[in-house]
Amino acid sequence: MHNAVTQRLGIRYPIVQGGMQWVGRAGLAAAVSNAGGLGMLSALTQPTPDELGLEIDRVRALTDQPFGVNVTMLRTVTPPPYEQIFDTIIGRRVPVVETAGNVPAEVFDRLVGAGITVIHKCTSVRHALTAEKRGVHIVSIDGFECAGHPGEDDVPGLVLIPAAVQALSVPVIASGGIANGRGLAAALALGAQGVNMGTRFVATQEAPVHEHIKQALVQARETDTRLMFRTLRNTARVLSNRVSHEVLALENRPGGCTFDELRPLVAGARGRATLESGALDDGVVWAGQVVGLIDDIPSCEALLQRMVAQCRQRLAETATL
Repeated sequence: MHNAVTQRLGIRYPIVQGGMQWVGRAGLAAAVSNAGGLGMLSALTQPTPDELGLEIDRVRALTDQPFGVNVTMLRTVTPPPYEQIFDTIIGRRVPVVETAGNVPAEVFDRLVGAGITVIHKCTSVRHALTAEKRGVHIVSIDGFECAGHPGEDDVPGLVLIPAAVQALSVPVIASGGIANGRGLAAALALGAQGVNMGTRFVATQEAPVHEHIKQALVQARETDTRLMFRTLRNTARVLSNRVSHEVLALENRPGGCTFDELRPLVAGARGRATLESGALDDGVVWAGQVVGLIDDIPSCEALLQRMVAQCRQRLAETATL
């Protein structure tokens, strides 16, 4: 499948793996890249920039195909060592970086100046336009269906994707609510030149996640996610479980709550332990509404081959109309 995204990224199929914290590791990233998509490491999964460098080396030992590193920049009391993280990425000659969050213009300048292709994730057209002005090569636009932080505008992909395509001159990748070839065909029909999938790749054989978590995604319906942090203007979509219900109970009580009150429930270390142990109700499990479309746990190779075949079939059948 040849278009601006596959050409720019050097991949066979316009399918990008989401940069998911705790999940975006070498084994999964390499499997996606070997299958013809773009695998993605999560920089913040690694405890230090040096460990990130070693994980980049592990990917290269498993694939000779292009891959990327996701760096999500959020305002925190004790921010990660972002400058050293980018030093490692540039020093290891990573071909693609996916950024998200509050990224300073000088970061884009530095990455572009190093010859790195930059994908920036956005949840609104206005933020996408700002990223385009700052020189990013590709915009990944997240619809309201997505896992993680869908923003506060609540615009679903069916509207947001063509709105972004119409407003931007750089290629657009559609993200949120995509799990199969029908979703890929729909995204292409809406004007996007590729898709980004997170939740769907968690339910693959290579994902470094306990089998109980994968089975929970298979069994979940499209109604089995919850929106946390709405009262804090930092909306997050997660799988419905005991922890998400406890968070919502605190948010919905008279007078609401502060993030400090929620912190013990949503701590990253607790979520990571849940993914590794399979104890579904012990921590936050990030997931999009696309869980309603997941019904098996294939290899990344089988998933991408099936998606591409189904996409071609859907586009061909639609063309006959």
